[in-house]
Amino acid sequence: MGYFRNSFLVTAAGLALGAVLGWGMTHTWTGVFSTVFIVAVLAILEVSLSFDNAVVNAVVLKQMTPVWRHRFITWGIAIAVFGMRIVFPLVIVAIITRIDPISALVMAATDPERYSTILTSAHITVSAFGGAFLAMVGLRHFFNHEKDLHWIGVIERPLTRLGRIEAVELGLVLLLLYFVSSWLAGSEQFEFLVAGIFGLVTYIAVDGVAALLNVASTVTGEVVQSGAASFLYLEVLDASFSFDGVIGAFALSNNLFIIAIGLGIGAMFVRSLTIMLVERETLASYRYLEHGAFYAIIALAVMMFLSTVIEIPEVVTGLIGAAFIVTAFVDSLRYNRRAASSEPIAVPVASNGEILKIQNLQEPGVRPLQEPAETSRPESRLK
Repeated sequence: MGYFRNSFLVTAAGLALGAVLGWGMTHTWTGVFSTVFIVAVLAILEVSLSFDNAVVNAVVLKQMTPVWRHRFITWGIAIAVFGMRIVFPLVIVAIITRIDPISALVMAATDPERYSTILTSAHITVSAFGGAFLAMVGLRHFFNHEKDLHWIGVIERPLTRLGRIEAVELGLVLLLLYFVSSWLAGSEQFEFLVAGIFGLVTYIAVDGVAALLNVASTVTGEVVQSGAASFLYLEVLDASFSFDGVIGAFALSNNLFIIAIGLGIGAMFVRSLTIMLVERETLASYRYLEHGAFYAIIALAVMMFLSTVIEIPEVVTGLIGAAFIVTAFVDSLRYNRRAASSEPIAVPVASNGEILKIQNLQEPGVRPLQEPAETSRPESRLK
């Protein structure tokens, strides 16, 4: 539990701050308990919807140095909470209403109903941008022609072979954007396509910066991924994951600060979970967990696209992602059990080929294991 110590401290501080906000807004104990409850629910939803984010973060983070890991858990959490949960919504409202961010902050504090209405009106743009970016992240994993470990082979092997085609994932996302946009009309169709294209451009830009910052090791000659490039990639990835969650949180509360506290607590737990996955090498122990996370990312991207046409509850999106991850985890456990049961048992053999007796190290009163029966066929003996 040491990995989550700071997360629990942040949780206690967040719940206390939520209680203060509840008392300040209502001056009743009912209002206090209601606000604390909403903060707790938002934190739980953020963790449950972002577990796949933690797994993908761990994939990138394991390649980073301890210095950049520390920066991710410190600077990264500040950017995640204040940048994506507070500043980002304010910037969206400021752009839509053509006011400065300070005025948008005043609106959020004094007129939360209008603020939430304006912010949720940007749902199509935000979903298209985040969905396009996440789709590229997920598809790039499965279209990697060097990928040799498959979970669902009937799906992944053909995709690996198709990965030899240059930018195949980019073409697939563009087709998906066009297909979904055909269900929209007028200005919404244009907004969806433009935002989706900018999501693709952002992915290409982040990937390009990572390639430029990669350096060759003077010791091994191999290309070493820059910590700064990985940090940038993780922050954009977190932003894409949080887009839909920030807007969806207004279904529980229209108060910007309550939402920021709840989602901030969840973001802290996600980062602690990421560090635990890296330091305990959980991904190496459960070979299909990474695959399940990338399937969940693709599912989230599709849900974000479809949510611009039909209403999809956040719970449904979270359950689909959780189903992929849990199934991958269970299959990993089954693989580990099969691998353990198939390991050969070493039997000591003397130089003349006779099987040596194993000294009984069992507890007194326990019947010792029987020595294997001697066989007349020399080739059957283990050597």
